[in-house]
Amino acid sequence: MVYQDLRKKVEAVILDSYQDMYRLAYSYVRNEQDAMDIVQESVYKCICHADKVKKETYIKTWVWRVVINTALDWKKKYTREVAVDEIRDIYYESADSPYDVVNALKVLKGEERLMIILYYFEGFTLEEVAKMLGMNTNTMKTTLYRSLKKLKQRILKGGDN
Repeated sequence: MVYQDLRKKVEAVILDSYQDMYRLAYSYVRNEQDAMDIVQESVYKCICHADKVKKETYIKTWVWRVVINTALDWKKKYTREVAVDEIRDIYYESADSPYDVVNALKVLKGEERLMIILYYFEGFTLEEVAKMLGMNTNTMKTTLYRSLKKLKQRILKGGDN
């Protein structure tokens, strides 16, 4: 009975954050179909392995970690080039902007970029992001602020100029 309750709570978290999961997957693969495949595979994994969640408070963090790992596995398996136009809809500041966030984020390494996306765009707390990435919270803060400095320098230089 405990497993069934936990599974229902996992399903509820999935339903509440399905669009956010898609957006996260899309930020990795930059392709609608592939992002949907990643989300569906992640949902399947989460439902099948709901008993792996140690505490109820970790469900959302655990679900997001599954999406991240599934996206990373997909990238390793199917890495390919994607046109920049396909990315414009996600994390794009505005058409009038001299730079866009996607190009500014390119200056960051994968984990740094992920921290920015999860914390600033998806609204997770520092503790939740640290847990998802398997990091100490203080280490994550240091890396996050260093990443923000890199972004600021990139923006002050005028984007790609």
